[in-house]
Amino acid sequence: MRSGISFTLSSSDRLRLEALVVDRNTPQKHVWRARIVLLSANGLGTHAIMREASVSKTVVWRWQDRFAQEGVDGLLRDKTRPARIPPLGPEVAARVVALTQGEPPGETTHWTAAAMSKAAAISISSVRRIWRGHGLQPHRVRQFKLSTDPAFAAKLRDVVGLFWVTGRKDRDGGIGSQ
Repeated sequence: MRSGISFTLSSSDRLRLEALVVDRNTPQKHVWRARIVLLSANGLGTHAIMREASVSKTVVWRWQDRFAQEGVDGLLRDKTRPARIPPLGPEVAARVVALTQGEPPGETTHWTAAAMSKAAAISISSVRRIWRGHGLQPHRVRQFKLSTDPAFAAKLRDVVGLFWVTGRKDRDGGIGSQ
């Protein structure tokens, strides 16, 4: 065992660890942790424990330390680890929402996730997550583009009038009704 770490097993701890090792329903990670502590308590050195348990030196030391500090319960739970990437703050989401509600850059007609990702300096998946969370769908914006044709208004009246007259005839029993 590493110098500076020493512990003795009480009879109740030994019974509890041995029960973990022989119970077929115990998760394997708990079994090998218990075996490391039992082998340590039996006086085996670090190298012998490494061979017997098929683990590295740092693993042996980690579980010896954990048992010395927290007992058997420390072996039965994993330490929580921080998230790999810290979550985006609310100010980033507010900036993405504000940019989305504004005009897109250049000649584009609407924001895409890739364009927003570049503008906000975050990942595309983060942009999509923020849009989904705020109910934004900038790629589905419906816009009506007015024609530059000088006779557009007259043509529009003719088309709308045609549909209006055809619809009246269908309702009144005229042409098209059977």
